[in-house]
Amino acid sequence: MKKLFKKILVVAVVLGTYAGYASETLEVVPTINNVKKGNLISVSDASGQIIYSGRINYNGNLTSIFNFNQLDDGVYKIEINRDFVIEINKILIKDGVVTYLKDSKEKIYKPVFRVEDSKVFISKIAFDSNEMTIEFYYENELIHTDTVKGNKILNRIYKLDETLRGDYTATVKTNERVYIENFKL
Repeated sequence: MKKLFKKILVVAVVLGTYAGYASETLEVVPTINNVKKGNLISVSDASGQIIYSGRINYNGNLTSIFNFNQLDDGVYKIEINRDFVIEINKILIKDGVVTYLKDSKEKIYKPVFRVEDSKVFISKIAFDSNEMTIEFYYENELIHTDTVKGNKILNRIYKLDETLRGDYTATVKTNERVYIENFKL
């Protein structure tokens, strides 16, 4: 009976200690909770000014990797730039408590570029855009531009001149974002 009482007391003290040091609470489990090493992160304040930008150095839970409760009270936007998608979420910090705003989740799908021989394949899902502009540059000189309106999915194949060997750049502009792909023929 004494051993059982001691074990219960030890468990109670340990749990009390953990609860006493907890400084962050999550009311809603965020979609950007699991991040991978190499993903890019940027945190901006309510005015849009970027206060942190960098590469994630560890796999794991975003809130255990970054200590958001040290920021001033307010609303912040967090962007996680993954391979083919940018995940955006907003957090509210009030009195050191971090709350993910569940109505602010957004995903932006980045374009996928593939080059085979002299053909360039571009695919992009744009649920939130009505217009996309595609531009091709050869040796930093604009050689082709194309504007796609009304389509939510871009699937295009562009054939380049096989005789023009050198450095090319393809850009896709949509929703005030520019995606760039450099390649050689």
